[in-house]
Amino acid sequence: MGIQKGGCGKSTTTGILSYLLKENGYRVLAIDMDSQGNLTELLSETPSNEFMGRSVLEAMQQDNVEEYIVSINDNLDLLPANNFLATFPRWIYTGKTYQGENLPFQGNPSLILDQILEPVKDKYDFILIDTPPSLSEQTTNALCASEYVVVMFECSNWCYSAIPNFMDSIEGARTFGNKDTQVLGILRTMNDVRRSDAKAFNEMIEEDYPKEVFQTIITRKAPTGRLALYGFNENPEIRQALDQYRNFYKELIERVKGQ
Repeated sequence: MGIQKGGCGKSTTTGILSYLLKENGYRVLAIDMDSQGNLTELLSETPSNEFMGRSVLEAMQQDNVEEYIVSINDNLDLLPANNFLATFPRWIYTGKTYQGENLPFQGNPSLILDQILEPVKDKYDFILIDTPPSLSEQTTNALCASEYVVVMFECSNWCYSAIPNFMDSIEGARTFGNKDTQVLGILRTMNDVRRSDAKAFNEMIEEDYPKEVFQTIITRKAPTGRLALYGFNENPEIRQALDQYRNFYKELIERVKGQ
């Protein structure tokens, strides 16, 4: 899930998809590549800083992913993130870590995540990656490790102008990575039905990318927004929070199976 803009529902969508997939019996690994750690907190219901020293950053630095995977339940695992993931570029280019060590890095800096996932990828039906709101080394690694990308589109002018650059990034991942990375679709999110400009941007993106847009449009709903507060367990609003995502889930599964 990606776009180089904040507030587009990347973490929420990744978390909900992880939940719906595991509920349907799929084996899922969710990876948090955003130093804000929102996906980590959503799925684990634990502050992201509790995973200091045992996160995706250390997994990449130690070239050992299995040691850092956290089990959420029988069908869902998590590779967590915290604030120190922001030091990832410094480690790549200088070898210095937040712990003061000097671990020299060798190889393609865009394929680190892809390489560490190789030993575990066959253990899962789906691996979902949440990305940061920027075109960064974290985003590049996520794209190069992915077969498919769901482009998040929040119905606004700034997000509309971000789409072409992100599409170029996906093209770069397809060219320089090993996964033939493809756009699975564009998901229109955070839609405010009261605003005429949101309706206009929904229509514009559909005109620009008629084959890519999902038919489902995710609107702003309070129960969905409160997932960050209540989580998925013992949440009295869980049905209302997930209802509109179920149609998107069906579309996504159909597209994956149709590839």
